[in-house]
Amino acid sequence: MRGSFGAGVFDFCLDAGIWFDYAIGVSAGSANLTSYLAGQRGRNLVFYTDFAFRKEYMSLAHFMRTGNYINLDYIYSTLSNSDGEYPLDYPALAARGVPFDVVVTDAATGLPDYFSLDSMVQDDYGAVKASCCVPGVNRPYAWHGGRYFDGGASDPIPFDRAFAAGCDRAVVVLTRPREYRRDPKRDEPTIRLLKRRYPAVAETMKRRAEVYNRQLEEALAFEVEGRVLVIAPDAASVEGLKTLTKDRSAIRGLYDKGYEEAQAIAAFVQ
Repeated sequence: MRGSFGAGVFDFCLDAGIWFDYAIGVSAGSANLTSYLAGQRGRNLVFYTDFAFRKEYMSLAHFMRTGNYINLDYIYSTLSNSDGEYPLDYPALAARGVPFDVVVTDAATGLPDYFSLDSMVQDDYGAVKASCCVPGVNRPYAWHGGRYFDGGASDPIPFDRAFAAGCDRAVVVLTRPREYRRDPKRDEPTIRLLKRRYPAVAETMKRRAEVYNRQLEEALAFEVEGRVLVIAPDAASVEGLKTLTKDRSAIRGLYDKGYEEAQAIAAFVQ
């Protein structure tokens, strides 16, 4: 739900006519990017402030019935398909011509994997579902012959792939304050849940805090050099707003904060 910050960031970019040469999304960030690249201003906000409060979207009842707290098929198929309540404009997304990668974590190896836009077709957005499949509250998502968890478990801030793709500068959109450093103890309950059935992912989760903190430090160092711009909420904006918190006012406030902070992008890309 903290991804609403990124929704505000990309709606500002649409309002300002800002388009990037390359995009890479992790977890909810990959969903935000699909609407942005499709030019669908405001679409992400509806998902965060309206659809997310439906029991079909995520609920304990769905978890008890299926083993998945977040109903990824409802979000990215039932609602998003061409016959859905708020379809993704896939033809516009594909026509944009912007290289777009989605980060996932392989449930068998615990390693990051990357799906390109070419792996998706109209009404099959499995890459985004896989990237948003939160370990511990969802079973791994099966797609294209593999099973996958949230990309944030293995490669949470993948700006280096933008440089590898040929970009000379990158905008990094976070859902935590830039001062935040991940405590490895936060992942211990999830590690215990995963250890028996998905031991490789459990090992990856043990390193999650180290990887996140290192990548953030690298991004901040590049920011000093002018190669990266970090866009992040302040502590007050995310206080009490956890990954799956349902607080419509806080979610909308975080969206507004993203829109405000994104104004720094205009000067950065000139």
